[in-house]
Amino acid sequence: MELILKEDIIGLGYKNDIVNVKSGYGRNYLIPQGKAVIASASAKKVLAENLRQQAHKLAAQKAAAEERAKVFEGVALEIPAKVSATGQLYGSVGAAAVAAELAKLGIEVDRKIITMRDAKQVGDFEAVVHFHKEVEVKVPVKVVAENVAPAAAVEEAVEEVVAEAPVQEEAPAEEAPAAEAPAEEEAPAEA
Repeated sequence: MELILKEDIIGLGYKNDIVNVKSGYGRNYLIPQGKAVIASASAKKVLAENLRQQAHKLAAQKAAAEERAKVFEGVALEIPAKVSATGQLYGSVGAAAVAAELAKLGIEVDRKIITMRDAKQVGDFEAVVHFHKEVEVKVPVKVVAENVAPAAAVEEAVEEVVAEAPVQEEAPAEEAPAAEAPAEEEAPAEA
């Protein structure tokens, strides 16, 4: 079924795009919700005329989207998440978490225009922010474990304690096995 979209639908297309969808999806969801109309010959002519008349307006929208995209230059996110001992995340990191991290940096973005494969492990991922049909920004996202820093601090503390501990001489270590031998002999006598 060929339809003309009346609004942006991430994963399908942008406003005024002509798309092919399954009949049930178009008939039962897109058309009743007002998100699309059937792409008849007359509807295509009306669309072409509207696009011709709105060309300057569309150029202004694209320019505004490019301005918003400039804010993302050099932005790289590091998102801490709770991780199990096997390296799996408790839950996942998705578009909502990316939007929250961007908000902490002072960049307000609707989570609905962000697409990202859900991160279920620690590692590097990529989120795509869709501002306009022709303007998309890729933001690198690094998912790190929350509890890595405390573990490193514990290891450093253990190393300091080991370094400060007095070094024992080898002679007391040799006497210890001799002292254990009589204890073994007494234990069977008591039983």
